[in-house]
Amino acid sequence: MTQEAERKPARVVVVDDQTVVREGIVMLLGLLPGIEVVGAAGDGEEAVRFVAELAPDVVLMDLRMPRCDGVEATRRIRAQHPGTQVVVLTTYADDESLFPALAAGARGYLTKDAGGDEIVRAVHSVLSGQAGLSPSIQRRLLERLAEPRPAAPAEIPDGLTVRETEVLVLIADGLSNQEIGRRLHVSTATVKTHINNLFAKAGIKDRVQAVRYAYRKGLVRPPAG
Repeated sequence: MTQEAERKPARVVVVDDQTVVREGIVMLLGLLPGIEVVGAAGDGEEAVRFVAELAPDVVLMDLRMPRCDGVEATRRIRAQHPGTQVVVLTTYADDESLFPALAAGARGYLTKDAGGDEIVRAVHSVLSGQAGLSPSIQRRLLERLAEPRPAAPAEIPDGLTVRETEVLVLIADGLSNQEIGRRLHVSTATVKTHINNLFAKAGIKDRVQAVRYAYRKGLVRPPAG
């Protein structure tokens, strides 16, 4: 008997808030070898409850859902049930979806155009301790690792967070909100939130004052010459 034949089917819970999509995924998985669907949840709250009740091997997790989104559900599942792995299966491959999901503990990340073979491969990869990532996601991770990031100073003044300090340094470098968002892989709205927070903490009213503050606190150095 081969190792493939001896391997027990992976017990999987499917999570997606769209009924048609969820039922379609369940139907597809039912046709695939090595997969046994033991539950299907409509949001993150239900997913956490199903994992507690069913103890599946893997959760196929959508991200953008009401009540409790996929990132928060992943975080809770991995904290409370470390024996269950999470593979994200989502429409979105942008940085603001990918990196929070991986940081929350997801071991795999696929987009919904993945074929059945790719889903099976990802499920069994995470069960064997490897990452279950689509080729495009692997490329994005490698690109992200190769990109320069602003270094946080050894001492951060006035209770600023590391991310707020990164934003401040980039303001001092002359970057716009859109450019800062692209550099840090966050939305422009998130950049504006960080700016509002750091302005309040540092007593800053505008970007000119922010630049002066950054130089005064030693967060950036004046150009030589």
